[in-house]
Amino acid sequence: MGKVITGATMSLDGFMSDRNGDVSRLYPDFEALHNTEMLREEIRTTGAVVMGRHAYDMAEGDMTGYEYQVPIFVLTHHVPEKAARGENDKLTITFVATGIESAIAQAKAAAGDKHVMVVGGADTAQQCLRAGLVDEIHIGIVPILLGEGLRFFEPLNYEQLKLERTRILESSTRTDLWFRVVRQTI
Repeated sequence: MGKVITGATMSLDGFMSDRNGDVSRLYPDFEALHNTEMLREEIRTTGAVVMGRHAYDMAEGDMTGYEYQVPIFVLTHHVPEKAARGENDKLTITFVATGIESAIAQAKAAAGDKHVMVVGGADTAQQCLRAGLVDEIHIGIVPILLGEGLRFFEPLNYEQLKLERTRILESSTRTDLWFRVVRQTI
Protein backbone atom coordinates (compact mmCIF):
# COMPACT_ATOMS: atom_id res chain seq x y z
CA MET A 1 0.00 0.00 0.00
CA GLY A 2 1.17 3.52 -0.77
CA LYS A 3 1.91 6.28 1.70
CA VAL A 4 -0.02 9.40 2.57
CA ILE A 5 2.35 12.27 1.80
CA THR A 6 1.79 15.92 2.59
CA GLY A 7 4.04 18.89 2.19
CA ALA A 8 4.58 22.27 0.70
CA THR A 9 7.00 24.56 -1.01
CA MET A 10 7.96 27.37 1.32
CA SER A 11 10.34 30.24 1.79
CA LEU A 12 13.43 29.87 3.96
CA ASP A 13 11.52 31.64 6.74
CA GLY A 14 8.66 29.12 6.52
CA PHE A 15 5.91 30.82 4.49
CA MET A 16 3.81 29.14 1.75
CA SER A 17 2.64 32.48 0.35
CA ASP A 18 3.23 36.14 1.03
CA ARG A 19 0.86 38.30 3.09
CA ASN A 20 -1.39 38.78 0.03
CA GLY A 21 -1.62 35.06 -0.74
CA ASP A 22 0.75 35.34 -3.71
CA VAL A 23 2.99 32.31 -4.41
CA SER A 24 4.77 33.61 -7.52
CA ARG A 25 8.13 34.15 -5.79
CA LEU A 26 8.09 30.50 -4.66
CA TYR A 27 7.43 29.28 -8.21
CA PRO A 28 9.34 31.64 -10.51
CA ASP A 29 9.51 29.05 -13.32
CA PHE A 30 6.70 26.48 -13.40
CA GLU A 31 8.04 24.97 -16.62
CA ALA A 32 11.43 24.25 -15.04
CA LEU A 33 9.73 22.73 -11.98
CA HIS A 34 7.64 20.46 -14.22
CA ASN A 35 10.83 19.15 -15.80
CA THR A 36 12.52 18.19 -12.52
CA GLU A 37 13.06 14.55 -11.64
CA MET A 38 11.51 15.27 -8.22
CA LEU A 39 8.13 16.26 -9.69
CA ARG A 40 8.24 13.59 -12.41
CA GLU A 41 8.81 10.97 -9.70
CA GLU A 42 5.92 12.30 -7.60
CA ILE A 43 3.62 12.24 -10.61
CA ARG A 44 4.69 8.67 -11.43
CA THR A 45 4.13 7.37 -7.87
CA THR A 46 0.92 9.24 -6.99
CA GLY A 47 -2.37 7.38 -7.32
CA ALA A 48 -4.74 9.98 -5.82
CA VAL A 49 -4.72 13.55 -4.52
CA VAL A 50 -6.48 15.16 -1.57
CA MET A 51 -6.72 18.93 -1.70
CA GLY A 52 -8.46 21.63 0.25
CA ARG A 53 -11.26 23.69 -1.21
CA HIS A 54 -9.12 26.84 -1.32
CA ALA A 55 -6.55 25.11 -3.55
CA TYR A 56 -9.36 23.90 -5.80
CA ASP A 57 -10.84 27.41 -5.95
CA MET A 58 -7.42 28.86 -6.88
CA ALA A 59 -7.70 26.81 -10.11
CA GLU A 60 -11.18 28.30 -10.58
CA GLY A 61 -12.64 24.82 -10.99
CA ASP A 62 -10.48 24.09 -14.03
CA MET A 63 -8.16 21.13 -13.60
CA THR A 64 -7.34 20.97 -17.32
CA GLY A 65 -3.64 20.22 -17.62
CA TYR A 66 -3.19 19.55 -13.89
CA GLU A 67 0.06 17.65 -13.36
CA TYR A 68 -1.53 14.86 -11.32
CA GLN A 69 -3.82 13.00 -13.71
CA VAL A 70 -5.39 10.88 -10.96
CA PRO A 71 -8.58 10.93 -8.89
CA ILE A 72 -8.77 14.13 -6.83
CA PHE A 73 -10.69 14.38 -3.58
CA VAL A 74 -11.52 17.96 -2.59
CA LEU A 75 -12.19 18.52 1.11
CA THR A 76 -15.04 21.02 1.45
CA HIS A 77 -17.95 22.13 3.58
CA HIS A 78 -20.04 23.04 0.52
CA VAL A 79 -20.04 21.22 -2.81
CA PRO A 80 -19.95 23.74 -5.68
CA GLU A 81 -22.96 23.84 -7.96
CA LYS A 82 -20.84 24.30 -11.08
CA ALA A 83 -19.11 21.17 -12.43
CA ALA A 84 -15.33 21.09 -12.58
CA ARG A 85 -13.55 21.27 -15.91
CA GLY A 86 -10.71 19.00 -16.96
CA GLU A 87 -12.06 15.66 -15.83
CA ASN A 88 -11.17 12.70 -18.03
CA ASP A 89 -10.79 8.94 -17.76
CA LYS A 90 -7.87 9.36 -15.28
CA LEU A 91 -8.60 12.64 -13.50
CA THR A 92 -11.90 12.63 -11.63
CA ILE A 93 -12.99 15.10 -8.98
CA THR A 94 -14.94 14.07 -5.88
CA PHE A 95 -16.02 16.62 -3.29
CA VAL A 96 -15.85 15.26 0.25
CA ALA A 97 -17.88 17.04 2.92
CA THR A 98 -17.55 14.30 5.56
CA GLY A 99 -14.10 15.19 6.92
CA ILE A 100 -10.42 14.53 6.38
CA GLU A 101 -10.57 10.88 7.50
CA SER A 102 -13.18 10.15 4.83
CA ALA A 103 -11.24 12.03 2.14
CA ILE A 104 -8.04 10.11 2.93
CA ALA A 105 -9.88 6.74 3.06
CA GLN A 106 -11.48 7.38 -0.34
CA ALA A 107 -8.17 8.53 -1.82
CA LYS A 108 -6.35 5.44 -0.49
CA ALA A 109 -8.97 3.17 -2.05
CA ALA A 110 -8.59 4.98 -5.38
CA ALA A 111 -4.77 5.04 -5.24
CA GLY A 112 -4.32 1.29 -4.77
CA ASP A 113 -0.60 0.61 -4.30
CA LYS A 114 0.40 4.17 -5.19
CA HIS A 115 0.74 7.17 -2.87
CA VAL A 116 -1.91 9.66 -1.79
CA MET A 117 -0.59 13.20 -2.15
CA VAL A 118 -2.13 15.89 0.08
CA VAL A 119 -1.57 19.19 -1.74
CA GLY A 120 -2.41 22.83 -1.81
CA GLY A 121 -3.21 23.98 1.63
CA ALA A 122 -1.84 24.37 5.11
CA ASP A 123 -5.22 23.73 6.73
CA THR A 124 -5.74 20.41 4.95
CA ALA A 125 -2.20 19.27 5.78
CA GLN A 126 -2.62 20.34 9.41
CA GLN A 127 -5.88 18.38 9.67
CA CYS A 128 -4.06 15.29 8.35
CA LEU A 129 -1.20 15.74 10.80
CA ARG A 130 -3.53 16.23 13.77
CA ALA A 131 -5.51 13.11 12.81
CA GLY A 132 -2.33 11.01 12.51
CA LEU A 133 -2.99 10.25 8.83
CA VAL A 134 0.38 11.31 7.39
CA ASP A 135 3.19 8.85 6.64
CA GLU A 136 5.64 11.30 5.09
CA ILE A 137 6.21 15.05 4.85
CA HIS A 138 7.90 16.60 1.80
CA ILE A 139 9.11 20.18 2.17
CA GLY A 140 10.59 22.18 -0.70
CA ILE A 141 12.58 25.19 0.51
CA VAL A 142 13.17 28.08 -1.86
CA PRO A 143 16.01 30.45 -0.88
CA ILE A 144 13.91 33.57 -0.48
CA LEU A 145 12.54 35.42 2.56
CA LEU A 146 8.90 36.50 2.53
CA GLY A 147 8.81 37.98 6.03
CA GLU A 148 5.16 37.17 6.61
CA GLY A 149 2.30 35.24 5.09
CA LEU A 150 0.72 31.80 5.42
CA ARG A 151 2.73 29.26 7.41
CA PHE A 152 2.58 25.53 6.73
CA PHE A 153 3.32 24.64 10.35
CA GLU A 154 1.10 26.88 12.44
CA PRO A 155 1.48 26.61 16.18
CA LEU A 156 -0.13 23.27 16.97
CA ASN A 157 0.71 20.58 19.44
CA TYR A 158 3.48 18.91 17.44
CA GLU A 159 5.33 17.74 20.57
CA GLN A 160 4.30 14.14 19.93
CA LEU A 161 5.21 14.22 16.24
CA LYS A 162 8.57 12.55 15.67
CA LEU A 163 10.19 12.83 12.25
CA GLU A 164 13.05 10.98 10.62
CA ARG A 165 14.77 12.56 7.61
CA THR A 166 14.83 10.08 4.74
CA ARG A 167 16.03 12.09 1.76
CA ILE A 168 17.48 15.40 0.59
CA LEU A 169 17.54 16.60 -3.00
CA GLU A 170 19.30 19.83 -3.89
CA SER A 171 18.94 21.80 -7.09
CA SER A 172 19.92 25.30 -8.14
CA THR A 173 16.52 26.76 -7.23
CA ARG A 174 15.38 24.75 -4.18
CA THR A 175 16.19 22.11 -1.60
CA ASP A 176 13.70 19.29 -1.08
CA LEU A 177 13.54 17.39 2.20
CA TRP A 178 11.54 14.26 2.98
CA PHE A 179 10.69 13.10 6.49
CA ARG A 180 9.04 9.89 7.61
CA VAL A 181 6.52 10.27 10.42
CA VAL A 182 7.66 7.85 13.10
CA ARG A 183 4.72 6.00 14.62
CA GLN A 184 4.88 5.47 18.35
CA THR A 185 4.33 1.83 19.30
CA ILE A 186 3.02 0.90 22.67
